[in-house]
Amino acid sequence: MLSGYEQFADAWGKNAELAWDTIAFKETRGIPNKAMNVMDASLLEDIAEHGPGTYRKNPEEVYRDFQLKCGACSCDQWIPRNPMTMTKRGYDSSTERGATTGAEQIVLDGMVIDSPEAVVKHMEKFIFSMQEKKIVAADANDFETMARLIQQEVDIQKFFGSEMLKIPYSGGFQDFPHLRYSMYGYVNYFMAYALYPDLMEKDFSLQADLAEKKNAIAARAIVEGGLPKIVRLDHDMADSRGTLVDIKTLDKIWFPNFARSIQPLLDAGIRLLWHCDGNLMQMVPRLIEAGIGGFQGFQYEDGMDYEKICRMTTRDGAPLLIWAGASVTTTLPHGTTADVKKELAWLVENGPRVGFFLGASSSITPGTNRENVKTLVEGLNYYRKHDRN
Repeated sequence: MLSGYEQFADAWGKNAELAWDTIAFKETRGIPNKAMNVMDASLLEDIAEHGPGTYRKNPEEVYRDFQLKCGACSCDQWIPRNPMTMTKRGYDSSTERGATTGAEQIVLDGMVIDSPEAVVKHMEKFIFSMQEKKIVAADANDFETMARLIQQEVDIQKFFGSEMLKIPYSGGFQDFPHLRYSMYGYVNYFMAYALYPDLMEKDFSLQADLAEKKNAIAARAIVEGGLPKIVRLDHDMADSRGTLVDIKTLDKIWFPNFARSIQPLLDAGIRLLWHCDGNLMQMVPRLIEAGIGGFQGFQYEDGMDYEKICRMTTRDGAPLLIWAGASVTTTLPHGTTADVKKELAWLVENGPRVGFFLGASSSITPGTNRENVKTLVEGLNYYRKHDRN
């Protein structure tokens, strides 16, 4: 048996071929759609044509069959059990609360994180030394990790079958410096960010040192495994008003470290996409300059200028890859079926002619208008099979 995607070379179905061709920026008849994360279990069962209660018993099969019934051509983030974490009343009350999900007290390594100084103390005592050890231990020639990365994608692809292309995403395929609010909580972390910029720069630098090595391994796995040369980067750095921290500070201490962290992937010819949450317009040109080659998501209502972004190019002057989708925060939950059709038509009309996928802008939560979701599925199936005009 061949080790990577070579074993599927003569077996790709029509939808997967459409995804491959779109990633390669070929002219296609029809627009591929990407897998959607619908978090309403009964809706998953309905569209997948499984009986009530089957999702809880076999989430992987129902989640996959839902994607196939929707005609999904590709899937990067394979999270079949994610819908189990949320109900129409929000996240399951039994789920352990974290730093950004309502924990009454944040305790790390026996330290209570109750001030920006506590954040600093924890970083200096634990985080930096841990990062330094990981950097020393990381090996760009870690063939065991490369083989694991390839095999995890092969296994999922076999489960998908021939019609839906598995694209690398999580599990070791990308790394870069993150804001550590999910560890320390928003308030104390961002106060520490503002008060101690030198410490934050050191943290980003160490994160980048490790990410460079990890991304070199991931790049080799993608190339040698014959996987799609595309990876989406996902880290929320904005809200509806703009970036979570002042853009000038990102220019000084984050972007230089981010740029060098992703360079191994870029050197291997792998196109990187950025997931857009909130209003990231200030970051868009900077991300492109760092090497980002496309965008996914878009909260149009927050000021993300979709039409403008679709007209932009990479830093080398090539078209951007765009994964657009119906809005999960406005149109799908609050609009009408006519609004869904109108938004899809607008996305297609203003989207690029090549390198273009459709779907939903992010996860579709329980309580979203079911008819709107079904209308979205119908629209995706239509645009996948027809010319744009």
